[in-house]
Amino acid sequence: MSSDTTSGAISVDVDEQMALLRRGADEILLESELRDRIKAGKPLRIKAGFDPTAPDLHLGHTVLLNKMRQFQQLGHQVIFLIGDFTGRIGDPSGRNVTRPALDDEAILENAQTYKEQVYKILDPELTEVRFNAEWFGPMSASDLIRLASRQTLARMLERDDFSKRYKEQQPIALHEFLYPMVQGYDSVALECDVELGGTDQKFNLLMGRELQKGNGQKPQIVLTMPLLEGLDGVQKMSKSLNNYVGVDDEPNDMFGKLMSIPDSIMWRYFELLSVKSNEDIEKLKQAAEEGMNPRDIKYELGLEIVETYHGASAAVAAKEAFIQRFRQGQLPEDLETIEISVGDEGRAIANVLVDAKLTSGTSESHRMIKQGAVRIDGEKIEDGRQSLLAGETIVMQVGKRKVAKVSLV
Repeated sequence: MSSDTTSGAISVDVDEQMALLRRGADEILLESELRDRIKAGKPLRIKAGFDPTAPDLHLGHTVLLNKMRQFQQLGHQVIFLIGDFTGRIGDPSGRNVTRPALDDEAILENAQTYKEQVYKILDPELTEVRFNAEWFGPMSASDLIRLASRQTLARMLERDDFSKRYKEQQPIALHEFLYPMVQGYDSVALECDVELGGTDQKFNLLMGRELQKGNGQKPQIVLTMPLLEGLDGVQKMSKSLNNYVGVDDEPNDMFGKLMSIPDSIMWRYFELLSVKSNEDIEKLKQAAEEGMNPRDIKYELGLEIVETYHGASAAVAAKEAFIQRFRQGQLPEDLETIEISVGDEGRAIANVLVDAKLTSGTSESHRMIKQGAVRIDGEKIEDGRQSLLAGETIVMQVGKRKVAKVSLV
């Protein structure tokens, strides 16, 4: 594929583009429309919006960014939209309670952090960064009411999370109904050809199509991406569930976390996070069928992801550290000692694991113990209710990745 810089047109292999853009996607609405627009040879305007509701991104957030990068590589115009206005509303998607809105200071701080982090994936020279307060800030109350008049309450209650909360008599704040309208209007303001979002965003993305039609624009194509499972292989990646890989995680931590994912979701991570070609991933799958150890395949994944965020040398060093530390059964030489108070009567192992930040709660402690994943000084623990007494220094391990040297006082 090549681009004509004088006319802005793109010389493309349509089938090649469609194959790449389908990769990992949950749904493309309508795929025929996307094919026709690509075939026309004009760079498309691709938008994905991110509300700056937290200061840091994790790999679950980067699923959309990776798809945006693919569009960039194909010569299309990518718009990274920061929802500094929508962040004040709070996106209700997938939630059973009203999301608290953030104050202006927190939104601006988080937005700046987002900009710094996304350029580890997107090409800054080819990325248009916009803030939706640009058009909503000057909008009058009457303009917003006019926008709200474009949809009915019945239409809003078709959305799964609203419908569920209504049936369960859970409160829905009036301002939450504005969110899909506001997100949809972003596509009008930016004259988007394609909008990307998670599967939980489908209602909002389709709202953009409706509003564009009403404003005389060609309706955008909707491309939804699946929600990435976390390290447990079951739940959506989330900081609250402690099953995430942070974009700003240290290289060794990032590599170790990626090596801990279940083999069952390994290919999903490749499809959604890797820049490897479809052909290269197929070669790895073929190697796995021929007996290649899944661990060695995950080495490939870990090296690529760490290199993306920290560079090639850091990735190689992280792999070597992992092999030395865990595959050979060695503990880190620089393992710091942390003090934990257990009192005169001692403290249950399950609680000490939480205190050492090796588990997120006593329920996880007991679950990991039951799975045989907890060791103290190399010995497997079978009872989390057993007390640890003051006066000892022990090494606690949860699985292959989490280790702490603990002084009991």
